[in-house]
Amino acid sequence: MGLTLAIIKPDAVEGRRVGRILAHLEDEGFGIRAAKFVRLDEAGAAEFYAVHRERPFYEPLKRFMTSGPILALALEREDAVAHLRKVIGATDPAEAEAGTVRALYAENKERNAIHASDSDETAQQELAFFFSKRGLMGAG
Repeated sequence: MGLTLAIIKPDAVEGRRVGRILAHLEDEGFGIRAAKFVRLDEAGAAEFYAVHRERPFYEPLKRFMTSGPILALALEREDAVAHLRKVIGATDPAEAEAGTVRALYAENKERNAIHASDSDETAQQELAFFFSKRGLMGAG
């Protein structure tokens, strides 16, 4: 079994789409190993998104991700990272396949409802950012 991180972003939390997104993920075979609501501060968002520091969307992304609570999720299933990336769809919901999380629940490219780790290595780093090893082992 593989683990990956998903984040239900402030737009989806504010828009009361958390339950529908969780049901969608469970219907795709993901088990929830750990979950917690968090409100990222400026320093936390800067640390989490440091890999994007030189990109033009870095500052707007930090502002957005600190604008409200998020739900961090440790998700488990076979081929977790790749399958979650497929399930959430393209960053821009206008380009996302029908039936994907972003096609169903995202507002636009910037307010796109969900984050997913892009590799197994990134998933390990991102999971460690939000969850202790004990928290992951004790769940599920």
